[in-house]
Amino acid sequence: MRPSSTPFFRATRWFHGSRGRLIIAPHCNKPEEDKQGLPTVLISLLTLTTFVGLFVLRSLDDNRLTSWRWTFAGTDIVPIFLVLAAGIVVAYAVSRVSFPQRGRAAMLFVASFAAAALFWGEPEVIVDAARYFMQAKYLELYGVGYFLGEWGTGIAAWTDLPLVPFLQGLVLAVSGETRVAVQVFTTLLFSATVVLTYLTGRTLWDQTTGACAGALLLAMPYLLTQPPLMLVDVPTMFFLTLAVYTTIKGVRDGGAPFLAAAPVAITLAMLSKYSTWVMLSVVPVIFLAHLKYGRRTVLRRAAVISLSTLLLAGAALSMKFGVFADQLKLLWNYQVPGLARWGESHTSTFLFQVHPFVTVAAVFSIFVAVAKRDVKYAIIGWMLFLIMVLGVRRARYILITFPMLALMAAYGLREIADGKTRRFIVSCAVASSLVTALVGFLPFLKGTSAVNLMRAGEYLDSLDVEKVEVITLPRTRSIINPAVTVPILDLFTGKRIVYRGNQEPPPARNLIETSPLRFTWEFQTPPYFAPGLESPGDDTVLVVIASRDGQPPPPRIARRLAGYHLSKEFAVADRVFRFKTIVGIYLPP
Repeated sequence: MRPSSTPFFRATRWFHGSRGRLIIAPHCNKPEEDKQGLPTVLISLLTLTTFVGLFVLRSLDDNRLTSWRWTFAGTDIVPIFLVLAAGIVVAYAVSRVSFPQRGRAAMLFVASFAAAALFWGEPEVIVDAARYFMQAKYLELYGVGYFLGEWGTGIAAWTDLPLVPFLQGLVLAVSGETRVAVQVFTTLLFSATVVLTYLTGRTLWDQTTGACAGALLLAMPYLLTQPPLMLVDVPTMFFLTLAVYTTIKGVRDGGAPFLAAAPVAITLAMLSKYSTWVMLSVVPVIFLAHLKYGRRTVLRRAAVISLSTLLLAGAALSMKFGVFADQLKLLWNYQVPGLARWGESHTSTFLFQVHPFVTVAAVFSIFVAVAKRDVKYAIIGWMLFLIMVLGVRRARYILITFPMLALMAAYGLREIADGKTRRFIVSCAVASSLVTALVGFLPFLKGTSAVNLMRAGEYLDSLDVEKVEVITLPRTRSIINPAVTVPILDLFTGKRIVYRGNQEPPPARNLIETSPLRFTWEFQTPPYFAPGLESPGDDTVLVVIASRDGQPPPPRIARRLAGYHLSKEFAVADRVFRFKTIVGIYLPP
């Protein structure tokens, strides 16, 4: 059956007409501006009404971090609507420009870096950052050899893999212990992911698909909030996308550079996060999708990549086999059953946290690929297929597949023949997402109590002291161990932290056994927080981290504070999260 005779082709002939010409194309005697008028108006109105619709239906968003229920609660939509309207005007101006092909990668890199840098002022709102910073600081203080030797034993690893904390530790060792250095590093990886997405689309199809896909990664407001955080998700997304791209190039083009790079990239992805192990099942899909390029040649290249990966990854995993085995057991018995309890709806992820234009275009692309019988589409669709089949329902876990989602959407948008219309749709999605993230998400995150740790760290750096002692008060409403706030405070200050541990007994085991925050009670105070042989002098600055404003200290801590006066208190509190960090800084008399 010819593609032109399929029901789908007949149903979508509106786009191209019977001879490949746009049905909506004007007569030759019409001015060029008229050809763009109706689509421009419709897309503009759709962008505005989509935002209004999401705002009205925001109660459906159950995201655990940046739900529209919270980020736009009590917000007057009129000013945001006007800002979005201005953004659409800018999007229209951008869509009129056809950027040269040679500079697209650089343009996407710079634009994505600038967009992500706008969010560097957000606090560390996810307590998992404490784990990664503690691991990275071991490398910063004690060196690469110590990190490699002690990771998983002396350095508690929970269910984390070593690559990203290792790289973060190198950044801290080279640049000094500053958060902005890690933010620059992570943002560079984010921008590199945008470029890799562009290159993947260009390699599989054409420049149009690649450029649209790279730009559409900026049309995901949730993703824009992640590069500033000291987490592993964005670096993992980079290494997974790198593995996909280098494998495609190795299979298609051969050559020593890509045949060598693919196994390295796959191994790096495997050492980033365990979720990539499932997603890397896309590698055999890549092999199968390229058999038409010559069965023998492709199978030979696939064998080289597979065997090299087996040797390289096997050697890396064998170095800490016992640690990896224990982690996999913990994942299977604890995290896999917990996925259903810790989930968020796909409605939230794919309509509120990702712009609906992206999702609609991605769904449309499935029908396009089926109609065209395009086997290469399986490469970009595979990971999202796994997300649906396995029932993964949390944005943080889905994030590493966002480049493939962007490629799916770009594949659907390439069916729009007019380049200006296509670029306008992409530009409107990006503009709307930037407005959502900058006007809604960022102010909300800055208004959480997590910002108190950031501001307290900045204030401590202004004091003429070298060392501060941190005291954590018992938790009140949250199940989180307050001790995990100490490494996060350490991330924001250059002062040496002294911490003697949390004296509070843990909750009943049945309360934390299946909690996603269970790791906080397996927190071990690292040796670099130990006070040393010297006892604190009378000039020691004390930092008290409480769980609520006005929380009275236990008697032993009250005695420790005797004679001190409160110099500064950071007490920003939100009404969303149970876990609060109220920070008081006490100076000696």
